Amino acid sequence: MRQWFALKCTGTLLLLGLLTACAQSPQILSVSPKVSGGFPQAGNGQSVSLEVVDGRDSSVIGTRSGTASATSTITVEANDVIPKIRSQAENALRGMGFNPTSQNNGGPSLTLTLAELDYARGTAEQPMLGASQLQAIIQADVANGNNTYKGRYTAKRSQSYALKPDWDTNNRMVSELLSNALDRTFRDQQLANLLAR
Repeated sequence: MRQWFALKCTGTLLLLGLLTACAQSPQILSVSPKVSGGFPQAGNGQSVSLEVVDGRDSSVIGTRSGTASATSTITVEANDVIPKIRSQAENALRGMGFNPTSQNNGGPSLTLTLAELDYARGTAEQPMLGASQLQAIIQADVANGNNTYKGRYTAKRSQSYALKPDWDTNNRMVSELLSNALDRTFRDQQLANLLAR
């Protein structure tokens, strides 16, 4: 009987250890930002040279535990996110009446830089809850002839939770965050006006 009880306790501890390890394992996200529309109708079929670059220091955006040295990293790789941002930027430019291209023919150009993408530990207002602070910053550099314009567009999100978010939840939150930053970028009337000039 004692052996059975000891075996049962050992099995329970192993299971709890495994669940804890899984809950804190690294996550490599595959985000899917989407622009929502409602952008200024400024273009008249003009070609716009579009470039999208990653300006972050690291593809690691934070950790699930909130501590900097933790192994429970959350990663968004540049080779995954940058083409998706480019695709959505092309959709936004087409919706504004422009013709996005990768060729720079001396006309208007737009460079988008993913300047920041952060997932940090926040402060929960209720006991027993954890919290995360998410932030994305996109920088836009527009050039048209001798005229230039620079804008920085920030999207923030605070999220409280009782259990640490799983891969699906984090993927959705970061996707929505990037979508918000892109929407802010392309709703800038000054950016649209200079591209159309």
